[in-house]
Amino acid sequence: MVGGEWGGGGGGGWVGVYAEASAGTGIDNNCVDTYLALKSKRKFKFLTYKIEGDTVVVDTEGAPSATYDDFVAALPENDCRYAVYDHEWKQDDGVMKNKIAFMSWAPDTSKIRTKMVYASSKDSFKRALDGIQVEIQATDYSEADLSVMNSKCGN
Repeated sequence: MVGGEWGGGGGGGWVGVYAEASAGTGIDNNCVDTYLALKSKRKFKFLTYKIEGDTVVVDTEGAPSATYDDFVAALPENDCRYAVYDHEWKQDDGVMKNKIAFMSWAPDTSKIRTKMVYASSKDSFKRALDGIQVEIQATDYSEADLSVMNSKCGN
């Protein structure tokens, strides 16, 4: 176990489980392919990803016509997810803008071990998705609200 034996001083056992859980998390090739389809081809409005076993996989694909409410509805109440949303808005001068936002969804009601695995795997997963412009960390639906997305994206 990394970080010492279970019950070792300084929480070493807990840190060891945390490191081992994150070290083996891989990324399914379809995750990057669907992200590129969202980013380049606008084939999706949003994507959600989940960790299944020891691999990050695509969970939900939001159609190009999906709304922000559809996106939030795809976030489970009691389980973690990674999500990507193609946020578009019209500026005061009438020019359309968009930013691709990455959301780390870890509700307070999800299991601690699950939150640990998602937290430890987030950076390596996010790096695989080239072109992310905004990051949001949400632990409840109020932190995933459209007003938060608008604020983070600068509109």
